[in-house]
Order: sequence, then C-alpha cells, then structure tokens
Amino acid sequence: MADWIEIGLTANLAQKTLTEFSIGKTKLAVSYVNGEFGIISGVCNHVGGPLGEGTLDADYVVCPWHFWKFHHKTGKGEPGFAEDKVPSYNIKIEDGKLFVDLDSVSKRNKLPHAPHPLTRKIARKPGGVRLVAISTTAMNKDFPRYSTSDHLLNIALDHAASKGCETKLFKLNDMNIRTCEGYYSKSAKACTFPCSITQIDPTDEMEKIYEAFVHWGDAFIISTPIRWGAASSLYFKIVERMNSIQNQETIAGKHLLKNKVVGLIITGGQDNVQAVAGSMLGFFAELGCQFPQFPYIAHSRGWSAEDMENNVKYVKESKSLNDGACALVDRIFEMASLMIGGNALHQIFDKGGRKAAR
Repeated sequence: MADWIEIGLTANLAQKTLTEFSIGKTKLAVSYVNGEFGIISGVCNHVGGPLGEGTLDADYVVCPWHFWKFHHKTGKGEPGFAEDKVPSYNIKIEDGKLFVDLDSVSKRNKLPHAPHPLTRKIARKPGGVRLVAISTTAMNKDFPRYSTSDHLLNIALDHAASKGCETKLFKLNDMNIRTCEGYYSKSAKACTFPCSITQIDPTDEMEKIYEAFVHWGDAFIISTPIRWGAASSLYFKIVERMNSIQNQETIAGKHLLKNKVVGLIITGGQDNVQAVAGSMLGFFAELGCQFPQFPYIAHSRGWSAEDMENNVKYVKESKSLNDGACALVDRIFEMASLMIGGNALHQIFDKGGRKAAR
C-alpha cells in the first residue's frame, strides 16, 4: 500500500524549477518542467552531490558538483549513460498539494566508469633523480622580455642535467590552465583528485602538472617573481588547483606526494623574500613534501629601488646568484637521492593538530 507524504502546495513548488526536500534521512530533488512535477533522489551517483541544489538542462537535473545529469522524472542518466540512474518516486496531486510515495522508489544503478589515469597506483620507475622545473613568470608572449627568475631556473636545469638528472620544464605562461573554480567550497568531497576541472575539460593542461608531481618527478624547483610582496599569480593558479592533492589527505587518507623534494627560486625588484618563501614552503609542507637545508635562493632590489634595468643587469652578472642556483640543485639532488634510495624515514602520519584532522 502506498504511503503518501505531503511535499507542499503545488502553487508554491511551481515557482522554482528545482527544489531540495528532505524527509528524514531521504533527500529528494523536486522538479517542475513544462508543467509537470518529478521527484528523484537528491543524491548524485558520482560522489553524492546534492541534485536538488543543481540546475535543469531541458528534462535533466544537473548536479552542481560535477555536472552529471539525470532525467527529472525517471532518474535515468543522460543519453549514453541512461542506465546510470538515481532512484525515482511515484507522485500524485490532490487538493492543490504534491505527494510522494517513498515506498515506490526505483533502484539506484551505478554503471562502472573507467578511473582517470592519474588515479593509478603510484609506483616509481627505476632510474636516477627526476627534476621538474616550474616557471611561474608571466609576460607578453608576442614580445618576451628577460626574466630574472627564469634565468636562474635555466641555470639550475642545466646544472641538474650535468649531474645526470632527467628534467622537465613547465612554463605556466605557455599553458592552458583554468583557474580553480572552488569545488572544495561546495563540499570537501566535491574536490576530487584529479581536480574536477581536469576530469571535465580535456583541454585543460593542469593534468600535466599533476602527472609530473604525483607520478614522474622526485624533486621540484619552482621559480617565481615577487609581485606586490607575494608570489606570481600563475603560481597561485596551480597551487589552488593542487588543493585536490592535499584534500586527498583529509578525505581519503591518501598521501600522494610521499618523499618528494621541493626547492624555490625567488627574485623581484622589491622586497618580501622571506614572506614569499614562507608562504610557498608552508603550502608544500602541508602536501607532505621534504626540503633540503636552505631550500631557496632569492634576490631583490629592495623597497626603495625602482631601477629595474639594474636589477636585470645584476642578476645576469651575479656569480653569487648563478653559483647559488647550482648549489640549490646540489642540495635538492642530495636530498632526493636519499629519498629514492630507500633511506627515507618511514613515518606514521598522525593527523592530530593538522588541517582538518579527524
């Protein structure tokens, strides 16, 4: 026998195309499309996103977390994924009121989806130290200028190659990387690895950065100019997207950057080197990375200096800075060799006192 439960007045419900409604622990997505009501489960098949907080695309409810679609009345997935469906419910209208029969629920059906290649097991291939260089300087691509941070990064890369390192260089200014769209702010579970954008947009090149950090590289040098006392905006673009790596620690207990070594190159016309370095080191520390002694080299002209042409000349001609870039590589190489040589500490990571410890 049907057990009809009142949802509300149809006149009120028809004012919105999609409404979230809860009965006990059961979440519902109540829709009104082309003069017809529909009720399906309010929980998406993907990672449990709230369908009732989504939008409508023709006859389909679109999950607000990762945009999976389900028919607003039958619960079936969009064409091509029809059998990937969420539960749907019988409804009736009496005396201007909408009722639902929770006992009439159809079964949820989750089709297997191929995992993203980045979620494969992390298994380091044999070989020497692999060094990834990240340039975060931004400039007009049609009229490139001299970059002091790139200059020192290139010296570091050449020195690494002379030591037998495999190297890769990523110039963020030349890459198509979308800005973080704040999936974490919707829910911790909405921030997936790889990032939701990577899973949705095949043209987004952040996948290359994830591959380099999680699967390929042993060590990393990130170079940045100083911009108003902070790192480059391009630096922040990638680290915001790397929240998905840190979030795996929090929601899944997965440590993706084990035994990875990070060093920094920081240059700028104005000061604040230590604050920039502190921010960057703090971020990579929270991802579980390791640092050599003296993990960064830096240069700035200072607050009162506006003679940027002299800044460029100084960096070009500075034996101290050029030697320092090579010495930084030596320290990184030594630490990375220790990490991949089986002598790294095998620690138990207690979350107490750390971000979102549970």
